[in-house]
Amino acid sequence: MGLRRSRRRHEESARGQAREAQEPQGQAYGAPDPTAAVELRGVRRRYGRGAATVHALRGIDLSLPRGSFTAVMGPSGSGKSTFLQCAAGLDLPTEGSVRLGGTEITGMNENELTELRRGRLGFVFQAFNLLPSLTVEQNVLLPMRLAGGRAASRGTERAADLLARVGLEGKGRRRPAELSGGQQQRVAIARALVTHPDVVFADEPTGALDTTTAAEVLALLRDAVDSLGATVVMVTHDPVAASHADQVLFLADGLIVDRLPRASAATVAARMAALTARPAPVHAGAAA
Repeated sequence: MGLRRSRRRHEESARGQAREAQEPQGQAYGAPDPTAAVELRGVRRRYGRGAATVHALRGIDLSLPRGSFTAVMGPSGSGKSTFLQCAAGLDLPTEGSVRLGGTEITGMNENELTELRRGRLGFVFQAFNLLPSLTVEQNVLLPMRLAGGRAASRGTERAADLLARVGLEGKGRRRPAELSGGQQQRVAIARALVTHPDVVFADEPTGALDTTTAAEVLALLRDAVDSLGATVVMVTHDPVAASHADQVLFLADGLIVDRLPRASAATVAARMAALTARPAPVHAGAAA
């Protein structure tokens, strides 16, 4: 049994080496684009093995410039969440290359990825993810405190400036529970911007908000791009939210199948409806 297993491993290793000789390696992706905040080259993500394999991403090639606002849409199971997780270093692709701010992250270990996420990335989630025991100011400063260094000691002025920008001047000493949902999301946006990140990743940031409050939050994200030079990548199901972006990427079956430059909510909704109505290609193990 041991000899058979050893022979099988040798054969699998040989097959793997043959594939590597045929497939493009990391250096084939070319030099980093100095103007790009996010680069994905040949990114694939598979889960499981054999007949149970799920192909969540099937080959994403993408370059997003600094100071841009990109919305990502697609039907359920299209790969939106996996795309966001791989692009943000929360999950590692099975194949391909991911660069953030010109830094290759796919070879980083967990400690290096944690440091990257603390200092160079911002996150805005649907559920706000504020710590209830901390004040508003302390929540905003948390990424700087975790990152440590000199920046942490200079953070108070930065936090106050961002809270003023998001309409929460003078509310730094309040607790999250004393704020409305929209105000809590404003705190989350300030927290995401406090470290001057390379990219802000937003996952359905208006999903828990009413229409009026959602519009205010989206305007803040738009202003962060236009006034602060931030780069925002937002996953959303809402055409109104997507209409605030510079471009909309449409995912289906783990691939980018369409793009739309900044357009009205009605145009985005029509393009999304056409995509949803289109027959899905037949693949074994499509994303759930």
